[in-house]
Amino acid sequence: MEHDLREKRVAVLGAGKMGGILLQALLNSGLLSAALTCATVQHEERAKALSAKLKVSVGTDNAAAVKGADIILIAVKPQVVQEVMNEIREQITPNQLIISVAASVPTSLIENTLRENIAVVRAMPNTPCSLGSGMTAVCKGKYADAGHVAMTCRMFDVVGRTVVLDEKHMDAVTGLSA
Repeated sequence: MEHDLREKRVAVLGAGKMGGILLQALLNSGLLSAALTCATVQHEERAKALSAKLKVSVGTDNAAAVKGADIILIAVKPQVVQEVMNEIREQITPNQLIISVAASVPTSLIENTLRENIAVVRAMPNTPCSLGSGMTAVCKGKYADAGHVAMTCRMFDVVGRTVVLDEKHMDAVTGLSA
């Protein structure tokens, strides 16, 4: 996976608090192309407002958003990750990268929901990311490689610094990130 993110189709599922912060930072940095970026939220009113604010396509249909995306950022609440994965499972293809920022959701939960061996990377940004001064811990899932991790780090570097860890340390990071 090459690192020119401006040519990548990116879908942000759950452009609420953290998802919205990441989306705005990625667009403002010029790392992503607004024309190739889309997002989802729960409510149509929020979709219209966010679309007008960020000049990207925003809707409420997760399955439609991920179709044809190169990178899928899962930024929904942890308790709905399984539901969202079930919604999008049929649209996921082997060439896609899934990045999850859902706290305490292991990469294996996402991998086990999918039909094929898909690259999954888990990222845990902390609250100062909202100010561009954060720290994000990143770990790779079973099928992700160094290129997937590097691409994820590049994305999260727009809101601070990144560190790559083994997944066994991620729950400790989650506790420190609140």
